[in-house]
Amino acid sequence: MPKIAFIGAGSFEFTRRLVGDILTFPALEGSTVALMDINEERLFFAKKAIEKIIAAGNYPAKVVATKDRVEALKGADGVVSTILVGGVQVWRSDIEIPKKYGVDINVGDTRGPAGIFRALRTIPVMLDICKDIERYCPEAIFLNYTNPMAMLCRAMQGENKVKVTGLCHSVQGTAEMLAKWIGAPMEEIAYLCAGINHQAWFLDFKWNGKDAYSLIREAVKRPEIYNEEQVRNEMFLHLDYYATESSGHNSEYNAWFRKRADLIEKYCRHSTGWNPGEYAFILKEYLKRENTWKSEIKKWLEEPSIDLKRGKEYAANIFNATIGDGTLYEFNGNVRNFGLIDNLPEGCCVEVPVVASKRGFSPIHVGSLPPQLAILNNISARCEELAVEGAISGDPRMIFQAICFDPLTSAVLSLAEIEKMVKEMFKKNKNQLPQFKHFW
Repeated sequence: MPKIAFIGAGSFEFTRRLVGDILTFPALEGSTVALMDINEERLFFAKKAIEKIIAAGNYPAKVVATKDRVEALKGADGVVSTILVGGVQVWRSDIEIPKKYGVDINVGDTRGPAGIFRALRTIPVMLDICKDIERYCPEAIFLNYTNPMAMLCRAMQGENKVKVTGLCHSVQGTAEMLAKWIGAPMEEIAYLCAGINHQAWFLDFKWNGKDAYSLIREAVKRPEIYNEEQVRNEMFLHLDYYATESSGHNSEYNAWFRKRADLIEKYCRHSTGWNPGEYAFILKEYLKRENTWKSEIKKWLEEPSIDLKRGKEYAANIFNATIGDGTLYEFNGNVRNFGLIDNLPEGCCVEVPVVASKRGFSPIHVGSLPPQLAILNNISARCEELAVEGAISGDPRMIFQAICFDPLTSAVLSLAEIEKMVKEMFKKNKNQLPQFKHFW
């Protein structure tokens, strides 16, 4: 039976949900689940959770836990990454330093100055994981859930031959939201979605074979729906296609919503959907989890019964298609752009439909994006290309220049101000960035 390794298994909520999904497939129910994390206490609780799932489902699976990544990866057929490099206190500086300069970032895990510095810390670790996979389980299917998704996948896919793709729930999550808004059962919806991670576009959205965009446009006129996703709804009303990921995230990826205090107040502080507040709200939630995660896990472990129904994440279906019974599965994955989206940079990381099978991953050619969407995606994709090159080569000048063209940063700061900000961010991250050590 397959062996599936979870790197960063201390991400308790994510690990238990993904393992629970995987074991619902008959071809995977006897899997060996290898949990790996550097935090021994989190690892202990993750193992307890998986043991509970195995017992509740009466699965013939087994679980092992280790702090040794090589031990977890040896002989693995599948690998999942949910790591966070540096922790919350390091992540804070990614947002707080730009904010001091007037670049008001909200989440900071995808692109822009915060996303790029998160990538600088994480890319070396992900490349090390890939080296271990090449050595100890070269045929394994590697699914990455760690952000910044596009830059990490671009780095990994350019530096080795590991069968890796990146997964995000923003595509199916947004599709379900739009279906709900128009009153359509999800099983009657079909769509084509493509672009870049956290800013892919529903190029078509159909209900029982008929275009449903007119219904979405009518729905957005209702105040309760407009207010749920103010930023994305504004983008839809003006760009004509709906973007993936939340308004909180998308407000960072362009120059329209966060360059002035009045715009932030108007568009970013009053959404009723996920991420309703600003950075202070998100930081409060993260810090609260630092203090409450253990009690929440213990509470879940003490519950007499658990829900074993399969969730909506892609991972389990992908593993079933590739290392399970071989049932084909289409999902939106992050892969390099070799003949997939015609008007985005060749070789950049794009998010497009991909078919998983026993052969691995087969991305689908989409063609050209509508030009107004391609302009926005191009800016971010080219910044990401430059940042990844700088991260791998250890060239801080490339990092500075990538941040120079970030839409939000360039809307707020001069070049000299950006340079000063980037130098301060490098100084703060000095101990986390060994690839730049010859520049200190």
